[in-house]
Amino acid sequence: MTKIRVLILALVSVLFSCNKQKGTDVTPEKNDIEEPISEQFYSGNIKKDTVLMNLTMKGNQILSGKLIYNFYEKDKNEGTLIGELKGDTLFADYTFMSEGISSVRQVVFLKKGHTYIEGYGDVVEEASGKVIFKDRKQLKFDGKSILYRVKFHSKPLLD
Repeated sequence: MTKIRVLILALVSVLFSCNKQKGTDVTPEKNDIEEPISEQFYSGNIKKDTVLMNLTMKGNQILSGKLIYNFYEKDKNEGTLIGELKGDTLFADYTFMSEGISSVRQVVFLKKGHTYIEGYGDVVEEASGKVIFKDRKQLKFDGKSILYRVKFHSKPLLD
């Protein structure tokens, strides 16, 4: 009797597996895969000035970012970044306070390994007051302002 039950159970299993239609397996689409969130910290010194950047990235998008220009014997600029990494170039809107005035300007950084090289070029002011690059194809990355990735054991004081 036990042998008959085992045989019936095996036969039912085989029948169900044979009836499975091709193409019904669900495989995750590229867009369904959850991209990891990474927190990155960068620092650079240009003569006596210091630049700090904190990026919280998901894929190519900046979920949140902070950028601080601490200029020697001048007011520092401190603000937030919103933007994305397109290829190896990070384009972002930098909203910051300087001398008590809130401003928005476009910033650009070229990613090379574990560094970001700040770019510059001619700018124009939009009607909204935001300063943007006149021509992205004319941007220059001369290496004068390089931010190096920094690893911390605990969260740095960029909050």
